[in-house]
Amino acid sequence: MLTLFDYLPSQNAWKVRQLLHHLGQPHQTVLISIFEGEGRTDSYLRINPTGTVPAIRLDDGRVLAESNAILMYLANGTRYLPDDMFERAKIAQWLCFEQERVESVIGSLRHWMMTGKLARRSPELIDGKRRAARRTLDILENELATRPFIAGGCYSIADMAIFAYASRAEEAGLSLQRHPHFRHWVTRVESQPGFLASMHSYAIDPYSVHELP
Repeated sequence: MLTLFDYLPSQNAWKVRQLLHHLGQPHQTVLISIFEGEGRTDSYLRINPTGTVPAIRLDDGRVLAESNAILMYLANGTRYLPDDMFERAKIAQWLCFEQERVESVIGSLRHWMMTGKLARRSPELIDGKRRAARRTLDILENELATRPFIAGGCYSIADMAIFAYASRAEEAGLSLQRHPHFRHWVTRVESQPGFLASMHSYAIDPYSVHELP
């Protein structure tokens, strides 16, 4: 059985949970307390050399890390990843966008705000992240004004990936008032059969107020 190495407040891990839920794929979960240092143990670093979550271990013992790589692997041959090479490349385009322009800015701001770390960051860093996050939301607004889902007419792993952190923008202190097409897309994603509404606050982990080891 597939094993998911998870940390519940992680929206990167939520992406994988969401796809597994859509697919109805049986799996077992191993929780990694990253803020207590479990991600830095020798045994876990053999699974994921960065010490982060998520990661998966296959039945044959092979391991795979990085949420979007896991999405690509698990979605192969399913409705959530097209067979056409160009359409697959468009999915990859938006997965790259998500890591560079969504998770790294909206995800960071959200994490800092929800764990009390914002005051520990420099004003210049925070301002730069906020400007980049607003630019990200503007790009998504413009793109989603032209089609129902981010990579085209069908819901895909690209939507799952971007939704994970972009949909939580208000938890990062960002207003969505000027982004009606983006808000409608959030509603469309939430209305998909098998949408996984369960998300977990950092408040469930008292160690999350600390910096990662």
